[in-house]
Amino acid sequence: MMFLEALLVFTMTTPPDATSKPVVTHPHGVRMVDPYNWLRGKEKPEVIEYLDAENEYTKQNTEHLEAFRKSLYDEMLGRIKEDDTSVPWQGNDGWTYYTRTEEGKPYDIICRRRGPDEAEQIILDINQAAEGHEFYDVTLWETSPDGNYLAWLADSTGYEENDLLIKDLNTGEIIDSSVQNADPFSLAWADDNSTIFYARHDEAKRSDRIYRHVTGSPAEQDVQIYHDPDGMFNVSVDRSRSGESIFITSGSQLTSELHVIDSRDPAQSPRMIAPRRHGIEYDVDRHGDRYYILTNENATNFRIMTAPIQSPEPSNWTEFIEYDPDTYITGIDVFQNHMAISQRRDGYTAIQIVNLKDGTSHLVPVPEKVSLVGLGTNEQFDTSTLRYGYQSPVTPPSVYDYDMNTREATLRKQREILGGFDGNNYEVSRLEATAADGVKIPITLVHRRGLKPDGTHPLWVYGYGSYGSSMNPWFSSNRLSLLDRGVVFAIAHIRGGGEMGRPWYDTGKMALKENTFTDFIAVVEYLRDQGWGASDRIAVQGGSAGGLLIGAVLNMRPDLFTIAHADVPFVDVINTMSDPTIPLTIGEYEEWGNPANPAAFHRMLAYSPYDNVRVMEYPTILVTAGLNDSRVHYWEPAKWTAMLRDHKTDDNLLILRTNMGAGHGGSSGRYGQLEEVAFEYAFILDQLGLAPQ
Repeated sequence: MMFLEALLVFTMTTPPDATSKPVVTHPHGVRMVDPYNWLRGKEKPEVIEYLDAENEYTKQNTEHLEAFRKSLYDEMLGRIKEDDTSVPWQGNDGWTYYTRTEEGKPYDIICRRRGPDEAEQIILDINQAAEGHEFYDVTLWETSPDGNYLAWLADSTGYEENDLLIKDLNTGEIIDSSVQNADPFSLAWADDNSTIFYARHDEAKRSDRIYRHVTGSPAEQDVQIYHDPDGMFNVSVDRSRSGESIFITSGSQLTSELHVIDSRDPAQSPRMIAPRRHGIEYDVDRHGDRYYILTNENATNFRIMTAPIQSPEPSNWTEFIEYDPDTYITGIDVFQNHMAISQRRDGYTAIQIVNLKDGTSHLVPVPEKVSLVGLGTNEQFDTSTLRYGYQSPVTPPSVYDYDMNTREATLRKQREILGGFDGNNYEVSRLEATAADGVKIPITLVHRRGLKPDGTHPLWVYGYGSYGSSMNPWFSSNRLSLLDRGVVFAIAHIRGGGEMGRPWYDTGKMALKENTFTDFIAVVEYLRDQGWGASDRIAVQGGSAGGLLIGAVLNMRPDLFTIAHADVPFVDVINTMSDPTIPLTIGEYEEWGNPANPAAFHRMLAYSPYDNVRVMEYPTILVTAGLNDSRVHYWEPAKWTAMLRDHKTDDNLLILRTNMGAGHGGSSGRYGQLEEVAFEYAFILDQLGLAPQ
């Protein structure tokens, strides 16, 4: 039977049967068979037909949850203050900026005022800009130094190829839209208010070039001012807080190199600050005639150096903040008289303030230990006020202004959670599981107050564990829909992340990547054995590289979980990492390894989810994907789903849901995002026995 004919006959209990078209290769003498390589190529009608069939199968198998899904959506939307305004921040151009939302509109409206009693000026209504687009994401926006122009980067497909648009804020006219296919996260104005710098990608979507654009001129006339030919490195550009410098950063997973341009002279060539040295990372901020430099040279958890801007080579670096192995410094922000140092201590976030006049320092106090604190929008350089954000699993996101001289914190706003929310109704704690090698793995646990570990509760465990990214204990108003139904929610702070410092990352990557997976298994087993979850009511969730985590642990311990959600999962490790034309591949060699190397190949093959699917029983699995995803292409979750269907011996449901108009982050508008969460919650809660019957 032909594939299209087969699509016509499946029923609600019969999933789509993807045609097997084996492609056989023999890397390093290992025979590998890829039966679903044909799914790569969304321009092929048979691929779209297959994805549509999977979506239809998903729809049929979740139709009974439609009322529950709608109820969850209304419940979660009911906690959101739809008409809301952010805390204003002061720009360097005399304007006060803020964003606001309006009921029924999915996107932000960006506004400003000259003074508190002056009329509001809407500089960008993203709702209007998004009209006619299924997807629209403003990834970055910057006003010119004089405040007369607005530049923003807009993605209208989810594939992260952005248009650069420039608007005259005096006339409201878009005066420039010639630059297309720009990097979504790089933008910097020069002091002349007409020159702007941006980044472009190569064929593999590696950000490799910086261009200089003059407002109103054709993009063809833009000048390439920097190019990094090394496929391991990505480049970006931004403007220093002091406004004195334009920094060009080129970095790999292990190494960095910065160049600088005087913002007053945008036509000058970039000057190198310090040449790249393999394994040495550094970042720079400017303060007058000196640079402050954050580096890991002779400091695994980083230290802070300083150097004169006229001779910033490493031989002239002097120590400003000495190395403390117990403090992981993650960022520095320099002001006229102070430095704010973002850091982690004992797995918790912190902000240290250093007085640049007298050298004294102190930590910004926080009310809860299990919490998240980080810098907010701080555009002004000559100020003693620091804007920071604070939240915890039981405290909604809060914005504070902190006087770095008097050490007084002023709460400017805490997100209002509608529907009678009371944080005292919930408890949060930090636990520790013991990994296979004896290492203690931190866990953040949150649940309804008074709930006891009696072994009867549904348990939901979230994990990531890659790139040194820390899964901090964040607040989620949506999560209340889980907690109020008796779910115990846990964040597993596994190795591969950065929660416990840079060594935490280093011991969960490359040759030690398996620690990420065994840590997660140890966390789930510990929580189950301690009574925080019933053995037959355990859900696990992870996305992107966290989807790799979910895929790996499903192959290792499928018996441990009831329901697994893998969101945009990186699961086809060997095939993806063996193809340097796929976006991100080459730069990922320092995270996973290069499969051209036999040792790295065999390491990666041992855990690659797609290549380790076995004939055995698997739990219920929900797979979600985005057709326009440029980071984890849709074919990875699609191929994995098909492979699982071939091998699983159980009757547990396996569904693949692909957003046919979005990318890595799913829907762009807040209502579309909420609909996706409601779908996922309804499905998982149903599997945990918590959906209305």
